[in-house]
Amino acid sequence: MNRRMRRYGLNALGLLVFAVAVFPVAWMISTAFKPNEEIFSSTPRPLPSDPTLDHFDYVLGNGIAEVSFWEYFRNSALLAIVTVVVSGLLAVLAATAVARYRFRFRTTFLIMLLVVQMVPLEALVIPLFLDLKQLGMINSLAGLMLVYIGFALPFSIWMLRGFVAAVPKELEEAAAIDGAGPLRIFFRVLLPLVAPGLVATSIFSFITAWNEFIFAFTFLDDQDKYTLPVMMQYFFGNASNEWGPIMAASTLLTLPVIAFFLVVQRRMVSGLTAGAVKG
Repeated sequence: MNRRMRRYGLNALGLLVFAVAVFPVAWMISTAFKPNEEIFSSTPRPLPSDPTLDHFDYVLGNGIAEVSFWEYFRNSALLAIVTVVVSGLLAVLAATAVARYRFRFRTTFLIMLLVVQMVPLEALVIPLFLDLKQLGMINSLAGLMLVYIGFALPFSIWMLRGFVAAVPKELEEAAAIDGAGPLRIFFRVLLPLVAPGLVATSIFSFITAWNEFIFAFTFLDDQDKYTLPVMMQYFFGNASNEWGPIMAASTLLTLPVIAFFLVVQRRMVSGLTAGAVKG
């Protein structure tokens, strides 16, 4: 009886946490389909009584600050994809070196990976702005890519280090005995086995680049280079806010993250090496 009550209690707690986490997202989606009369009604309703697509038409059809929504989308997608690919490639190489080899200052390097993640990102706005200005990369997506890649690398290297260290060395040794070279061992043996960790870090890198606002707003001047989070500022005014378009744009902003997770989540499984080596 005690075990059953404990199970019911944990299930109820899990449902409560799920409801608290999902409620803001559900309310955002519901508000995106509500007409303005229902949004500003004194009696809030969880579901729209008269659903409308006017807010989505406004966001997608009209130019926001004379720039199409799809240009903002293109900039955000380009930044996110480049950040995921470059940071993932560099991180898996660095993690392999840290996990497989012993070299001078290796421990210091690992400690620095943790230390740099403790620094508030807001404290780096001015130093990074000055650095990019000296490099002539202010108001360019390439400069913003470097910043996002730098943000994603420490966490990605630290995460992937554990996945690489968990891969048995016997697999690499067996491949070497069979005549495989270092590159073939890396791409055909090691990389597939650390794929779950690579997927986890890629999700982190994608969300970091996709949702970032402060650096994009500070480092970019041209409106046609703005990203989707920066675009959202145009819906906020001094006197009032356009809550319908805000919720519609937020819903559209969320969809690519969900789609990216659904595409890569198949590789997020554990135990890929289980049974690979006997004994």
